Amino acid sequence: MKISEILKRVCPAFSFEFFPPKDDDGFDKLFQTIDQLKRRPPAFVSMTYGAGGSTRAKTIDLVGRIKDEIGLESMAHLTCVGHSTDEIRSVLGDLRDRGVDNVLALRGDPPQGRTDFVKPQNGFGHASELVRFIRENFSFCIGVAGYPEGHVECPDKMLDLEHLKRKVEAGADFIVTQLFFDNRFYFDFVDRLRGMGIDVPIIPGIMPILSLNQIKRFTKMCGATIPEDLISRLESVQDDPEAVRQIGIKHATAQCERLLLEGAPGIHFYTLNRSRATLSVLEHLKNLTFENKSVLPPQKF
Repeated sequence: MKISEILKRVCPAFSFEFFPPKDDDGFDKLFQTIDQLKRRPPAFVSMTYGAGGSTRAKTIDLVGRIKDEIGLESMAHLTCVGHSTDEIRSVLGDLRDRGVDNVLALRGDPPQGRTDFVKPQNGFGHASELVRFIRENFSFCIGVAGYPEGHVECPDKMLDLEHLKRKVEAGADFIVTQLFFDNRFYFDFVDRLRGMGIDVPIIPGIMPILSLNQIKRFTKMCGATIPEDLISRLESVQDDPEAVRQIGIKHATAQCERLLLEGAPGIHFYTLNRSRATLSVLEHLKNLTFENKSVLPPQKF
């Protein structure tokens, strides 16, 4: 089923992001994680696409298996990096043949060893071009990425919003945001987009903090910021991994509560192929209600 249809039927819609493991042991652990997360059936799950298409075959195989064998709606990430138009067409054809209905269209990060993005020969230079190609040649539901704090390569936030508007105008059905730790960035982001006439669903992306050093690396790469009070609390217990995780879970839970109560259509969890933190957040959310409805309705459609 297309995610655009799911979002009309399920509110709030919870979803999980995974990445293709490097080895057989990682595959076993991934499917254990998915099995554990099925306790809180997601509206959909997504699978990332390695730099330069390095996990192309794994991504196609995994989204197909997750849908066919586990019964969860899946979405494949697809990037422009290192692919010609014909190669993109081939990937999309393979996904279609596996019964996948949803694609997250991304420009992608520069290949390893480069700091700048170079348009592939006979390929696409912007995500909006990829979106338009998919819309004109296939029937996928298309998601795109949004950046509440601005894209790390685009210091002009207004220009970054214009780039996102072009992706929606090219045919995107919904937006999934980059991770953030201060909800004010999300609400301001949504207000600005609505003011520009963008009315597609905007799903906030949340990553429960599991490691201080790890999240510092992630935020440096993606340009997100961590509130000073949160950093202070994490640094005060940085030698106690369990205490760090508990602070991260508590903060993510508070974020999700406020996001949902103020109208977010769902939450997209960046799981890092782990289940414990996401399940903990969902467990805390199960008693949250709004408009006389539980925040965790049955995810059936």
